Amino acid sequence: MNDNNGTVLDLCRRARHAAQRLSQIDDNTRSAALQAAATRLRRDAALIEERNRKDLGAGRAGGLSAALLDRLLLSRERIESMAAGLEAVAELPDPLLEPIRSWQAPSGLDIEQRRIPIGVIGVIYESRPNVTADVAALCVKSGNAVVLKGGKEAIASNSIIADLLAEELCSAGVPEDAVQLIRSTERSDTQAMLEAEEFIDVIIPRGGPGLVRAVAQHSNIPVIKHYEGVCHVYVDSAADLAMAADIAFNAKVQRPGVCNAMENLLVHESVAEEFFATIGPRFEEAGVEIRGDDKTCTLLPGARQAVEDDWSREYLDLIVAVKVVSSLDEAIDFVNHYGSGHSDSIVTVDEVAADKFLDRVDSAVVYVNASTRFTDGFAFGFGAEVGISTNRLHARGPMGLRELTTYKYVVRGQGQLR
Repeated sequence: MNDNNGTVLDLCRRARHAAQRLSQIDDNTRSAALQAAATRLRRDAALIEERNRKDLGAGRAGGLSAALLDRLLLSRERIESMAAGLEAVAELPDPLLEPIRSWQAPSGLDIEQRRIPIGVIGVIYESRPNVTADVAALCVKSGNAVVLKGGKEAIASNSIIADLLAEELCSAGVPEDAVQLIRSTERSDTQAMLEAEEFIDVIIPRGGPGLVRAVAQHSNIPVIKHYEGVCHVYVDSAADLAMAADIAFNAKVQRPGVCNAMENLLVHESVAEEFFATIGPRFEEAGVEIRGDDKTCTLLPGARQAVEDDWSREYLDLIVAVKVVSSLDEAIDFVNHYGSGHSDSIVTVDEVAADKFLDRVDSAVVYVNASTRFTDGFAFGFGAEVGISTNRLHARGPMGLRELTTYKYVVRGQGQLR
């Protein structure tokens, strides 16, 4: 179990030892431990809420934005979602039993590519204490130990969640050091974690672009980056405009402070006036500030004039940048230039246009006729997610169980010599 004693290096070393034992534990034990942990979170929901209120109070006193306070909040509904996420992960098939491929080489050797845990996963994250439970569940299920480093704004919430998880997991047969939380809020301890390459196999930062860049710059360990979500919805000339309005509204308003919320809305000039007549009042009623190009400001008099920096900003707030485009090609070029490679959507009934958008937009997740808000491990059926990778190597998009594995080759012979 976690404690406040010992150095960061001690925690990482213990996680490495736990990973070696965890990889040998059967899936039934790992899954039963997660089920027990889910029950414990529900049972102690009031305690979690109490600790979370301490973080919220400190955050308000410290001037955290409304978006960050929303990320920090653990309501009873969100605690239930955490517990349901643990159960959903527990019920998924064991990723370590999933076959990759096998073949016989010309030498007669039988070769199998077998999925195995990565080992020890290090996760550095901000604001959202539900990450503590989500990441722990995915790592335990996939046979990995995890070292967690949350932000100081969520230290009380993260600590109680980690304590409850560790106690239940250990009672159910998971090595007691498989889930480690670094309780210090000192930057020097974050750096110590990034230098623990002897014990941690990969670092996954979850947070703003400043955090991700700092981790990538200072880590001695390979980093799977999760940069900001500058996500787009493009309303095509052949869009169902009622559907487009619903999608754009959901993508911006349903939960604006998350990385898969829409930040830029692109609208084809042939439907702009009609579309704005629908979406404009809905945005206004919801309190959405519109920053538009010249054409948008002409058609939506309440819009502010956008500046160049607006097109590449992740607002994480009820602000949207809106541009009228003259063609599908212009929309695609705009997305690829200003987007962050996260999630982008086209609304259209034209299958040729949809296929062109899918083929040419260079993002981790590309949608046709759906909200970008679905870029999420739970929504994808992964139970939860470790993060949403904008990398090209190893993992891209929501990272679930499979993305927390690597592989080895198992070779069987009959005395072959080379």
